[in-house]
Amino acid sequence: MKARIYITLKTGVLDPQGKAVHHALGALGFEEAQDVRQGKYIEMEVADGTPRARVEEMCERLLANTVIENYRVELDGETALGDQGA
Repeated sequence: MKARIYITLKTGVLDPQGKAVHHALGALGFEEAQDVRQGKYIEMEVADGTPRARVEEMCERLLANTVIENYRVELDGETALGDQGA
């Protein structure tokens, strides 16, 4: 089963990489890009029947820094849930 994990910085946390991308887009003539926030995407295969809570535990313990990051987990066959760690 495939797990997709989206990790983003919490609102209010500075994002220097996002700012650099925003600046570069403007320099290339893409002024319509008003703000850029950069994150991480992790895709992993987990054993069929792995509970969502187990994948969230992976996020809490290793994949996301929940002090400054939110994460969202999508599992094949499930509907997406909102961000965790908010």
